[in-house]
Formats: sequence, structure tokens, C-alpha cells
Amino acid sequence: MNYIIIVIIILAIAIHIATHLLVPLNIKLSRKLHIVAQPNERKINQIAIPEAGGLSFALPIIIAELILASIIPDVEFKLLVFPLIGVELITLILGITDDRWDIPALLKLLWQIGIGIIMYLIEFRVMSLTNPFGSDLMLGWLSFPVTIIWYLVLMNAINLIDGIDGLASGICVIVCAVLLVVGIKESNSIVIALSAFLLAGNLAFLRFNFYPAKIFLGDTGALFNGLVLAAISTAGNRQYKGITSMTLIIPLSVLAVPLIDMFLAIFRRIRGGNNIFTPDKKHLHHIMLSLGLSQRMVAIIVYFMTLLFGLIAIGFSFSTKKILFSVLLCLLTLAVVVSYIFMRKGRKE
Repeated sequence: MNYIIIVIIILAIAIHIATHLLVPLNIKLSRKLHIVAQPNERKINQIAIPEAGGLSFALPIIIAELILASIIPDVEFKLLVFPLIGVELITLILGITDDRWDIPALLKLLWQIGIGIIMYLIEFRVMSLTNPFGSDLMLGWLSFPVTIIWYLVLMNAINLIDGIDGLASGICVIVCAVLLVVGIKESNSIVIALSAFLLAGNLAFLRFNFYPAKIFLGDTGALFNGLVLAAISTAGNRQYKGITSMTLIIPLSVLAVPLIDMFLAIFRRIRGGNNIFTPDKKHLHHIMLSLGLSQRMVAIIVYFMTLLFGLIAIGFSFSTKKILFSVLLCLLTLAVVVSYIFMRKGRKE
């Protein structure tokens, strides 16, 4: 295991450096191919900003995964990672296509459902749900629909929260750090590797994506981040060196902010009689901006909230589940209430 950890560290450093080097090239390529976010009524950028920035770290991550899976002796690891790389490439194609030509929402949803089905077939599955008051609940045949829903939720939650400079990539850095800690505690090499790689890539990208952003994640980066985060949590739920504490409660906890924002967006659009795929500028970060906060301040506040939930999530691996579940439930209730108040205020304005 020590040998694997050293290789993972070296590859993570290489991803970090490669991302720094690739972002300037990514900016030039995006401009040349006209993959740019033009200012409009549903975006806050005032000038055209290159998109598809996720390529800058996604490609180094995929190469690192190929190298690691090729040299690691564990056959089970290889059987997980090689198919995952294929799905990551499919997700990148979806993201780049959407960033360039703006795919219809329904077609994109069907594509994402297909990704969720493939992930189930290659055994990145949601097998159980955390029960803080007893043994985990095994899903059985429900594993199939729950797995698809899980991938849809995470890919779209990261995509929707990517509304201001540095927000989504910064959240992913914190989420990966939490999952990395849990992976190290449970000695799960695939969770450690995927978390470390995604952390290294997003951390480097954040330098160019934080306000004022030189390049955006785009759907290319947001969907890739959501896919890998969902894969990490389902890999930890597998029988392969299974992380018994990493059922959905940990990623659900640390991703509380983007998940709350996504569900409030769906509720808001249904209540308003609109298509749930109709974009708007009433997300939590938009409302915080309307209250006079700067993009930097909004990002920092959301980072802090994500870190708070992340620390609670880590606690599930070290302490009594009942106590932590009670604390988490109180915090989630408070967060939902505050978010709903913000949403109502934004609607009045």
C-alpha cells in the first residue's frame, strides 16, 4: 500500500503541474474553436470568457489513471479504473459538445442517464444507504435506479452551482479533500487515487478560475467533476476493500450546498410553471450577489459552509453516527430554511 501511495502522490503532483501548463493552451484553443461563454441575461460575466476549462485537468487525470492502472498489480483495481476511463471520455465528449453547440436539455439528460447505466454495469453502484440508527440498508434491485439517479444528481448539482467564478471548482477541492481523508482512513486505494487526482487538478485550475476568471469549467469540467465524485462514493461502497462508512451520507453531507441549490431550483421552476431545465439567475449564489456581496465573498462563504459540512462528514467515520446525524440534520434544516428565505427574497426582487 505504501508503494501505491507514493505513486499516487507523484501522479497527483504531475496532474497539478500539467494543469497549470495546460490552462493557457486551453484558453487559446477555446477561443480558436469559439467555445466561449458570451454575456447574456442568464450569465453574470460581462465579457466573453473561454469555456471547456475542464479539459485542462481532465486529460492529465485520465492519463494518470491509465498509468496507475497499468502499473498497479491489483486486478480488481484495473477492472474498475479502465472502464471508468472510458466513461470519463464519453462525459468529456458530452461536455465539450454542449459547451460548443448547446445541446438541448432533454438530449443531454438522456445522455446522462446512459452514463449512469454504464456506471452501474461497470459496477460503480450504490449498493446501500447509511442508516445512522443501525445497519446500513441494502438496496437489492433498487440499486439500479438509485445508481442512475445518483449520477444524474451529482453531475447536475455541480453543473448548476457553477454560476460564479471559482465556486464549483473550489467546492470540488473541499469535497475531494474530505473523501481523500476517508479513503486514507479506510485504506481504499481507488478512493485515494481518484480523490487525490481530482483534488490536484481542481486546485491548479482554481488559480485561473477564481475571480476574476480567465476561463470557466464549462459543462466539460462540471460534468466530469460530478461523474468522478459520484464514482468515488460508489467505489467506496463496493465490496472491494469496501469503505463501510462511505455510503451516500458522506458525499451527501459535504455536497449539501450544491444539492440544496439544485433541489430548490427544481422546486422554484415547477412552482413557477416553468420547465425544470429552463435556466435562470435565481440560484443561491445569484441571490447572494443581489444582496451586495462580491463574487469573491460569495465563493468564500460557500467554501466555508462546504468545509463545515465536510468536517461533519469526516466525523461519520470517527464518531457515533447518531450524534453526528442529529447535528447534520439540524444544520441541513437550517441551511434549507435560510436558502428558501433567500430564494423568496430573490423572487420578490
